[in-house]
Amino acid sequence: MNDAEPLLRLRGIGKNFGPVRALTDINLDVPAGQVTALVGDNGAGKSTLIKTISGIWEPNGGDILWQGKPVHFHSPKDATNTGIATVYQDLALCDNLDIVQNMMLGHEMLSGGALLDEIHMEKAAKKTLADLNVTTVRNIRQPVGSLSGGQRQAVAVAKAVMLEAKLVIMDEPTAALGVSQTALVLEIIEQLASRGIAVLLISHNLTDVFRVADRIAVLYLGRMVSSGPVANYDTSSTVHWMTTGTAPGTAPNSHASSPQSTEG
Repeated sequence: MNDAEPLLRLRGIGKNFGPVRALTDINLDVPAGQVTALVGDNGAGKSTLIKTISGIWEPNGGDILWQGKPVHFHSPKDATNTGIATVYQDLALCDNLDIVQNMMLGHEMLSGGALLDEIHMEKAAKKTLADLNVTTVRNIRQPVGSLSGGQRQAVAVAKAVMLEAKLVIMDEPTAALGVSQTALVLEIIEQLASRGIAVLLISHNLTDVFRVADRIAVLYLGRMVSSGPVANYDTSSTVHWMTTGTAPGTAPNSHASSPQSTEG
């Protein structure tokens, strides 16, 4: 993969559910070491797109390219094995297990071939959290159910890092979080990008988007109507794209006819 080649590239992705067309001709580039924010109004197709990328649903058309080569995901495990980790809004953590157990769940270290290697698992969990500058977690043996929303997000992301994910998809990670917890999650996102990991951030909160995003991609009624460097956008223009599917200064169009790029 050359330096200009995005880690993930979607070309012409379509997804139908019977007669309903949920995604149409989606083109998207997700570079390594950058935060790409995927935005759009309710029903724009964000959830469908990330579930297609993460292997839950197979596209009905188009190509998914990973490091420049075509890939086909038939299950979430295929995507995970490739290097894609998705942190959904519900986080899929086990409240009754502690932080180490959650981070290692399904990938436990063994000692002597049969017993859990608790010491090395604890060290690995501590190191991963430290590398992400997560300092608010004092005891990694406390149950995840006792953590704040921001701390739970940190554990879910750390688990993805431990699986050596090259792309982390985050679905509304700051929804329902307070100011300090939101700041923690945004700092973790920045840490991921600084480590060369690609982040695909789905968020309704444009304040958060403009704090951490390097690129913005706008979905409207299942079409990618605009994408490019964050410098090409501001809050007003982004909201216009999200709500009309057209460039600022043009009339609203409920059937945006062609994807547009604002690459500059």
